[in-house]
Amino acid sequence: MTVPDSMEGAIILSVIDFLLSFVIIYGISLVLYIFPHLNKLGHVDESKLKGGH
Repeated sequence: MTVPDSMEGAIILSVIDFLLSFVIIYGISLVLYIFPHLNKLGHVDESKLKGGH
């Protein structure tokens, strides 16, 4: 599908860009939401870190 080089084409591209921006923002928020859960999986014991070798 080609977008016409006119005002209607510009409006169509603007709407598509607007909707895709929500998809990208949602994807970034999902990644940021997952980070704390990943941090819990790799739990580090503080006593082993303070003890040295």
